Amino acid sequence: MKKFADLGLDPKLMKAVSRLDYKHPTPVQEQAIPPILEGKHVVACAQTGTGKTAAFALPLIQRITRASRKKAVPHALIVVPTRELAAQVERVVSIAALPYEYKVRLVVGGIKYKPQLERMRRGVDILVATPGRLLDLIDDNHIDLRHIQVLVLDEADRMLDMGFWPPIKKILGTVPSSCQKLLFSATIGNEINKMVGVHMQNSVKVEIARKGETVQQIAQFCMPVEHSQKAELLLALLGGSTAGKTLIFTRTKRRADVLARILGRNHIKCQAIHGDRNQSQRTRALKDFTCGRINILVTTDVMARGIHVDNIDAVINYDTPVSPEDYIHRIGRTGRAGKMGDATTFVSPEEMSAFRDIEFLMKSVIPVKDIEGFSYKESRIIPPDTRLAVKQKAKPFQHGRPMRSKGHRR
Repeated sequence: MKKFADLGLDPKLMKAVSRLDYKHPTPVQEQAIPPILEGKHVVACAQTGTGKTAAFALPLIQRITRASRKKAVPHALIVVPTRELAAQVERVVSIAALPYEYKVRLVVGGIKYKPQLERMRRGVDILVATPGRLLDLIDDNHIDLRHIQVLVLDEADRMLDMGFWPPIKKILGTVPSSCQKLLFSATIGNEINKMVGVHMQNSVKVEIARKGETVQQIAQFCMPVEHSQKAELLLALLGGSTAGKTLIFTRTKRRADVLARILGRNHIKCQAIHGDRNQSQRTRALKDFTCGRINILVTTDVMARGIHVDNIDAVINYDTPVSPEDYIHRIGRTGRAGKMGDATTFVSPEEMSAFRDIEFLMKSVIPVKDIEGFSYKESRIIPPDTRLAVKQKAKPFQHGRPMRSKGHRR
């Protein structure tokens, strides 16, 4: 196993590695850091939770130099899709940049514009930004990107899904064509490949996860249930207020709020977080969840990518995700840093088609888990073992241990 010192990082950064409590480089860090230090464009495809932030943050800090003495002229730009991820990236970069005395600034939507602008005017070397707020700065002539030496597009596929591709194209047209470009993504589709072909020719490809691959430390289950029984089943599954740290995903913002109220009425401390919550509400909910003041966080896919919270015990898909890729991102919130995690998906008859697509992508059968004594409606559909339409024989995940109530048959 390689050490960070073997990757070409200078002694100053080794202090930052120690400060961030990194022990050994992950595969994406091991493969991405050396070519980044060499100044090459890098396209990295790695599943969530593999250490992508440090993979670009550490070498980026070593690569840049202060080409301009103007205070509000950044030399590195990191673009991320959401406010929460931006805050997380800014924290890691700030810690790593301390030995260099670089100023790291954060500009995101949902927060007052002028205070962010004032902080940036006091000096910025590395800018972490969401696409919308960055475009505001560009359009208002409040930022000069002509001295950008390294551009990072983090969670590129998520930015594409969220409709940020036009802003990204504008940003690519604003930074110098000669700047080093780093793209990190969980999946690489046709649109991203087209962009890479135009702006990142002769890039180094780093691929850690194949499409449909999930972290092996996650035990995955499905629970067939009528939609009208989902809330009742969730309460039975959580087993009261003593449940471990759990993320619950819903398809809509309204359903997240409704479910949080149901859990609250049943004496389970929880909060909801989604796009309609203002930034202070989202920050408070995430902080309460991170520090353990609450164990349950109900959310939409705003939390599915990029957000790292330590020691999440379980993920529950209250609604089966429509996109198989979203399933992979959701459950990737657990099973990190070598620890085991559980992922349970409620599947109503109306969601069975989407669930089959998930299994098809992963080429695996997700075993059924039941709660003994729970009174399921007779109309629920139990998927047969033959539901996976792939040529090779499908096998359950190695950690999957189906729990069946008496008399249940698959």
